[in-house]
Amino acid sequence: MAIYWILAADSAFAKVLRTEKKKGPLEPVKELEHPESRMKEGELYADQPGRAFDSGGQGRHAMENEIDAKKVESIRFAQQLADMLKKAAEEEQFHKLYIIAAPTFLGELRDKLDDSVKAKIVEEIPKDVVKQSPEEIRKKLPEYL
Repeated sequence: MAIYWILAADSAFAKVLRTEKKKGPLEPVKELEHPESRMKEGELYADQPGRAFDSGGQGRHAMENEIDAKKVESIRFAQQLADMLKKAAEEEQFHKLYIIAAPTFLGELRDKLDDSVKAKIVEEIPKDVVKQSPEEIRKKLPEYL
């Protein structure tokens, strides 16, 4: 009997649901949270950007941070989820995987997934449903998994 996992995720929160029945209800397995992804850009930096002199004049201006800290945190969470899925795949906790994720985050997650996990993916759905109930998420999936 196949075990289906459904990962619903965005850049700050994820939940794993499961079912053993192709048309059955989804049962919660685990939830993961990455609160840093919800922080404001300024809260993620230790201090304010530095100041620099204009090259052609006397004025000074604030320098911008070179990296997008929210993007970095989102990528960290994608890696955390990818590591969790790899471990679960190695332990044969699931046989088939559906991923429903916010579109931008889905791309970040896809880049981090191990080939062993990719081989188990049945479908990727670019929708932000992580805050929905298991019943609502089930409606986004094919009638028969």
